[in-house]
Amino acid sequence: MGVGGHYYAENAGILNAHMDERTRRTDDELAPNLRRTAPEPGIRVRSYSKVRIGIGLIIAIGLVIAAYEIVRTVRAPQQSNARFQAGGLQSVGAATIALGNIRVLVNALGTVTPLATVTVQTQINGQLTQVGFTEGQLVQKGDFLAQIDQRPYDILKAQYEGQLAHDQGLLAQAQMDLKRYQTLAQQKSIASQQAEDQVFIVQQYEGTVKLDQAQVDAETLNIAYCHIVSPVTGRVGLRLVDPGNYVQTASSTGLAVVTQLQPITVIFSIPEDDLPEIMPQLGAGTKLQVSAYDRANVKQLATGQVSAVDNQIDTTTGTVKVRAQFDNADNVLFANQFVNAQLLTKTLQNVVTVPTAAIQRGSPNGQLGSYVYVVNADSTVSVRLITVGPTDGSMAAVNSGLSAGERVVVDGADRLRDGLKVSVSILDGKSTAATGAPGTGALETAGPGTGGGQNQNPDRSQRRNNGGQ
Repeated sequence: MGVGGHYYAENAGILNAHMDERTRRTDDELAPNLRRTAPEPGIRVRSYSKVRIGIGLIIAIGLVIAAYEIVRTVRAPQQSNARFQAGGLQSVGAATIALGNIRVLVNALGTVTPLATVTVQTQINGQLTQVGFTEGQLVQKGDFLAQIDQRPYDILKAQYEGQLAHDQGLLAQAQMDLKRYQTLAQQKSIASQQAEDQVFIVQQYEGTVKLDQAQVDAETLNIAYCHIVSPVTGRVGLRLVDPGNYVQTASSTGLAVVTQLQPITVIFSIPEDDLPEIMPQLGAGTKLQVSAYDRANVKQLATGQVSAVDNQIDTTTGTVKVRAQFDNADNVLFANQFVNAQLLTKTLQNVVTVPTAAIQRGSPNGQLGSYVYVVNADSTVSVRLITVGPTDGSMAAVNSGLSAGERVVVDGADRLRDGLKVSVSILDGKSTAATGAPGTGALETAGPGTGGGQNQNPDRSQRRNNGGQ
């Protein structure tokens, strides 16, 4: 290499060294700035989103509490005036005890059962040619229902009638021969044995004639069976066989079902404990009334009478079945319908009655039982233990503890206590606000009492409406 080549190589090396130095310096100057853009290891950036959410919730809760306090402050004077106007007397509704009649009822679940449900069957084999009823039709006993082809039976009847005529002729001839032989036997013209044999020949022909007559009668009956009529008065169900089918006596389907609806019965079960009160009346000929109500036990459907009592008690349930018969003139009772039955066993006359709404249940004086709040003459209430008898609707008989003319609380008893002074706002269903009595219409929450919220009559859930003691 010459001098010029060495000079070029040396200058190139110096130039590369200067460029490397500039590159390293530029990286060193930029590196600190690049490192400052990222957080150092182990140090987390603090987030303020959760703090802002918490502060917002605290502010919202404070606003709700403030609004509640404002509303309560505005309404408090109005409620106070409504509750404590007229001297702070407790306003109640009361009823006057009076004498009345209470029906003793036995409640039971029953099923409507027809006296007759007939499946119309064919008595002969043949083709069904005609159906004479409409599905669901009310028919009378003897109405035409169906017709079976009777032509085969007409032919058999004619055949048997011909055989009968033939045998009747032979019988007549044998009878004439018998008379002739008997005359000749008396004249000693023939042997007596021949006359005696003729007697038995006549008897044989008489038997043949009877057989022929029976066959003719049988075919006459079959022809009558071809014309099918309703055996009872009632309602026809859905048609089971269509015209054109060949029906047979061995079939169990039948042609139709006729259900008797008038009269109709209801079968229900009563506890065996009620039999001593019911059976003597039935034995004496007393007609015990039974009322049938709908499934909801609200609407009365019909009224009937007890017609029969079963001859044994069901040991698994301790009940006995009773059948009651209803005229059902308006067809309101339907076969297999579910009903609620009420059997009237007797009626208590002129007994002390009290509304069931007034009867409380608990132990106000340490004794568990039924009690009422009695309104005294000084407008205070006192707890009175009573003995409840049978219940009839919204009224119950009182065996002891009350007398006619006393007033009992029927509304607002859950806010009372013994000795609390009250204002009667409703008496016997009529408002007393027009009298201007002090305390009318006032509302006050009574202190701790013994009758709060227990104004349900426990006897209403029993099958029999006799109240507990």
